[in-house]
Amino acid sequence: MKIHIHTRNADLAEDFRAIVEEKLNSMERFSVVIERVEVEVLHEANPRQGKNAHRVILTSHGAGPLIKSEATEFNNLAAFDSAIKVFALQIRKIHERTKDYARDTVRKRKNVV
Repeated sequence: MKIHIHTRNADLAEDFRAIVEEKLNSMERFSVVIERVEVEVLHEANPRQGKNAHRVILTSHGAGPLIKSEATEFNNLAAFDSAIKVFALQIRKIHERTKDYARDTVRKRKNVV
């Protein structure tokens, strides 16, 4: 999975990129095909938007499903944590839909010896 991070009017912390890569790579456990994830970090300069000044938008691209989530918080990392929760929930739902639930019972199976 490729991860692209775009920033607009925002300065990222040194460890932000490593945290983003770690959490997004952990989403591979659901075995949903996602080729690329764009992480967009926006900062609102208006001081009245203090508690919601940082916005993170996660968008998946590629052959798999389109997944998009966004969150606004007081800093970039908190906004990313909120957005990744929604992103993980959507991936989990897609994973659950693709599961094959066999409705066989022992009584209906043919005895194969």
